[in-house]
Amino acid sequence: MPVKTPVLILASSSPRRKELLSLLGMRFRTLPVDTDEKFDPSKTIEENVTAIAQQKAEAAWNMLHEPNENVMVIGADTVVALGSSALGKPGSYEEAVHMLKKLQNTTHMVHTGFVLLSSEYSYSECVTTTVEFEPMSLQDIKRYLDQVKPFDKAGSYGIQDPLMACHVRRIDGCYYNVVGLPVSRLCLALKRYFPEI
Repeated sequence: MPVKTPVLILASSSPRRKELLSLLGMRFRTLPVDTDEKFDPSKTIEENVTAIAQQKAEAAWNMLHEPNENVMVIGADTVVALGSSALGKPGSYEEAVHMLKKLQNTTHMVHTGFVLLSSEYSYSECVTTTVEFEPMSLQDIKRYLDQVKPFDKAGSYGIQDPLMACHVRRIDGCYYNVVGLPVSRLCLALKRYFPEI
């Protein structure tokens, strides 16, 4: 009896995550969800992004009409962290300027928590990448914000943006993790449950 290919559902409307998941060469569909992404101050940043990814996966699972053992939901959340402070999406242009100024002359972490959820399995992981910028002047920062408008991105930047490429000095860890999905770790996790992938 042939093994059925799992049905993958990405609990996200992010075009970046959709593009990254397509790198696995598997068919999937997206299911946007609306969840409360508030941090619990009693948890670490890593625990928080993983918990939010879990909430997204569960929200998508609950929206399915006929979930079965061959369906796997993927939830993910990404945050930029400077020390113990998490930098989410900016609420204004001024906040975006402030965030990018804070990221100068230092290294910061990008954490992505992801969760796999099915009727039989549940798996979670948090992947961290270290990023260091070349110094950006206030003019550089405003030029980037004016041209790219990365206001839907954690930390007020997208490492994949061509203009931001001019300002990335060093990356330690998975590049795709900074974009929004640690592709190699996700692929490895999926293979634990679906060896045929």
